[in-house]
Amino acid sequence: MPLLTAMASAISDGDIFNETTCGSLLHQLQKIWDDVGESDEERDRMLMQLEQECLDVYKRKVDQASKNRALLLQSLADSRSTLVNLYSALGESSDFSTIEKSHATIKEQLAAVTPVLEELKKLKEERAKKFSDVISEIQKIKIEINGGLNSNKPPVFDDGDLSLKKLDQFHSHLQELQKEKSERLHKVLDFVNMIHNLCGVLGMDFYATVTEVHPSLTDSAGVRSKSISDDTLSKLAMMVLSLQEEKASRLRKLQALSAQLIDLWNLMDTPENERGLFNHVTCNISAEVNKVNDPKALALDIVEQAQMEVERLDQLKTSRMKEIAFKKQAELEEIYGRAHIEVDSVEAQERIMSMINAGNVEPSELFADMDNQISTAREEALGRKEILEKVDRWMSACEEESWLEDYNRDENRYSSSRGAHLNLKRAEKARVLVNKIPALVDNLVAKTRTWEEEHGMAFVYDGVPLLAMLDEYIMLRQDREEEKKRLRDQKKYNEQLNAEQESIFGSRPSPSPGRPLGPKKIMGPRANGTPTKRLSLHNGGPRSAAKDSKRDNGSRLSAPANYVAISKDDSLPDTP
Repeated sequence: MPLLTAMASAISDGDIFNETTCGSLLHQLQKIWDDVGESDEERDRMLMQLEQECLDVYKRKVDQASKNRALLLQSLADSRSTLVNLYSALGESSDFSTIEKSHATIKEQLAAVTPVLEELKKLKEERAKKFSDVISEIQKIKIEINGGLNSNKPPVFDDGDLSLKKLDQFHSHLQELQKEKSERLHKVLDFVNMIHNLCGVLGMDFYATVTEVHPSLTDSAGVRSKSISDDTLSKLAMMVLSLQEEKASRLRKLQALSAQLIDLWNLMDTPENERGLFNHVTCNISAEVNKVNDPKALALDIVEQAQMEVERLDQLKTSRMKEIAFKKQAELEEIYGRAHIEVDSVEAQERIMSMINAGNVEPSELFADMDNQISTAREEALGRKEILEKVDRWMSACEEESWLEDYNRDENRYSSSRGAHLNLKRAEKARVLVNKIPALVDNLVAKTRTWEEEHGMAFVYDGVPLLAMLDEYIMLRQDREEEKKRLRDQKKYNEQLNAEQESIFGSRPSPSPGRPLGPKKIMGPRANGTPTKRLSLHNGGPRSAAKDSKRDNGSRLSAPANYVAISKDDSLPDTP
């Protein structure tokens, strides 16, 4: 019964698991076999079958245990892999030596790995939340910068790299964006302040102006909610530039109107109290654009007010312009008159009236040009002064010469009448002065010729070339000398004839009654103290004839150009 013995031994060994059940069953089976009388072969067969069934049960158990071990090993491997991944994602160094040395079995290793794994998973979740928060902040600032583009896109990050280094990079990037946001916000606030100041100066509605750029830029929106996008900054910059250009344009216009106001006030002699009403307009006449910061200093109503005042005064300036222009023209004619330069007063006034009525000239231009003419006339008069003084001396001498001739013809000049001694003294002085006339005339001729060579034009005195007057005077004086000589010869002839008659007839004919004949009186440049504009040239020589011909072509052309009286085509040929 070796098989039965083996089974009994196996059952005896199996008592470790279930000693009571297996042993009793085997004894019951043997008892039954004994009662039945089973053969040993049958008993062996049945025990072999029972042994096989036991082996199958053990084999299944072993297989199942093997599978469980494999699952545990796989779980341990997965846990280790997860740990490696977590350590890698979190940027931590992985070390399993402590777990492997302290725990030999698989379950013990799993038991040691599990809390570490749970801790790392929790740490990963916390780290992922930090990444999500910082990336959300980054995305939020980027959305503010790009003006709301991709605003619905959720934050995306790589959960395979949740290291502190990576988190620090995101934090650094966030700080850069926060700094950029702060800078952009400062730019926005600066632009908004500039727009506020410009709108104040220009008298414009600040809220309506800034809302055109972005509704969040008003004070009610708060600082944090203000738009800082590139588009907003660009529009703000354009708005500031536009307002600055408008400010500069209005200032230029207001300064031009201020200058016109001051010119019109000066023209109209406006009192100071009326000018003071527009101090807010004229106070910026020379101000730089960046210095004008007073509220509503350049408002449209201020510009329109100045423009209306200019238009009002402009309608009143015509009569005042005529008054001032005629006054200046009179001053100009007075200067020319003292310098003995002829001007056409009627033509001058007509041209002034024509220009003012046509509105072709600005008052400042007209008066400035007339002032230039007056200045030029004064300079020309100053350049003629020396010659005119000599002409006055010459004319005075000629008057004295004429008086002396009349005095010499007076038979009662030596009488004891009242004032005879005064005439005698005057006659003595007149003879001295008359003797100087030839030298005075020669000097005047030389000075006049020098002046004409320097100026390239004839020296005209009251419309008559001075050299022609002097040449005529010299020729008339020569005629007078010849007349005197002829009279002296005639007198000698008469005396001889009388002497012959007396010797023949013994008596002397009495002189014919009446005033004795005297030499022909020379008419100087003046008669009875009144200046003459032309001397008779019927006895003149070639120079006088040439001068008279030039004078007939245009006697006024030697005078300086008059703004309104003399045309440019009038010119006098140079005196040879």
